[in-house]
Amino acid sequence: MYLDLRDQRPDRSPPAPGATPARAADDAAMLRLAAKLARELGRHRPAVYWADLLLSALLGYAALAVAILDGPLAAKFAAGAASALALYRAGSFMHELTHMKDGDVPGFRAAWNALAGVPLMMPSFMYEGVHNLHHARNRYGTARDPEYLPLASMRPAALLAFVAVAALAPLGLLVRFGLLAPLSALFPRLRPIVVERFSALAINPAFRREAPEGGPPRRWLALEAATCAWTVALLAGTAGGAIPLPALLTYLAVLSASLVLNQIRTLAAHLWENDGEPMTLAEQYLDSVNVPPPATLPVLWAPVGLRYHALHHLLPGLPYHALGEAHRRLVAGLPDTNPYHAGNHRSLGGLVRRLASATNRTDRAETAAPVAGEPA
Repeated sequence: MYLDLRDQRPDRSPPAPGATPARAADDAAMLRLAAKLARELGRHRPAVYWADLLLSALLGYAALAVAILDGPLAAKFAAGAASALALYRAGSFMHELTHMKDGDVPGFRAAWNALAGVPLMMPSFMYEGVHNLHHARNRYGTARDPEYLPLASMRPAALLAFVAVAALAPLGLLVRFGLLAPLSALFPRLRPIVVERFSALAINPAFRREAPEGGPPRRWLALEAATCAWTVALLAGTAGGAIPLPALLTYLAVLSASLVLNQIRTLAAHLWENDGEPMTLAEQYLDSVNVPPPATLPVLWAPVGLRYHALHHLLPGLPYHALGEAHRRLVAGLPDTNPYHAGNHRSLGGLVRRLASATNRTDRAETAAPVAGEPA
């Protein structure tokens, strides 16, 4: 399932309940200009994609080698941090793949899987056909959204658990591809469970992936087999002494660091305030987050266009390299009163503090609520 510029059509959903005519007009103006920009800026630039991916992967693996080889401890830690950041950027192209057709940047999907998807144990089939559901207008922010949780109305411990899960994810990936993949090939009854519960990079624990009609497509199976072979080779090589255990642990630590960074970024991707009801496209935008310039750190923690996450929800098919220009034109073309400006925020820290404050209010409200049977 891929999105192209035909998905940038005007929103036909009804206005939000209680929306004023002025607000409805503002929303319509924002959506019209966004659709116009999609037509003008929607061409993918292959040179940008290839240069960005190749440089990120080269830096990431070179720094990983320095972190693994003997050397001063401080240098190894610095190299590990550089590797985590570079591989995080390379891995983030998975998000672009879910919105691209193969012909947009020929050969890029296969190259990304070879350079990042398989070595990082996150082949593209784990996200393709899953992330697109997050953009479905009847799913976003509901219980059927694989990438949404009402974090703002949960307790503070939920945020800590949310990040901690990402730190342990590399171990889960080792089990998924080193154990469950071969077992599900040997025992067909296990296969539906693996497809449904362990074949999607989702944050909603209730999400269950539907198997493609006729079974997983050929590309899915090829990528799963390649990732299984890579994972088994890592584990067997370490068990047999060909790969030193510290080298494997360093690789897993770097992968864990990049996934934790992505999970922290995810905390700032939305306001997480929806109560489970379907939302209009304009409402989805306002529940999502841009962190545009002059902020500079998003270059590291929200790479490959992820700093314009709210804008991406307006224009999911727009290439990442065009989002900055689209944002500048929207800011210049819409009055200060337009809701587009409300989706722009200043920093990761401010967004995380806002979310933590919301969870603290929830915690205090639940603590203060009378127990059933007791007087209020």
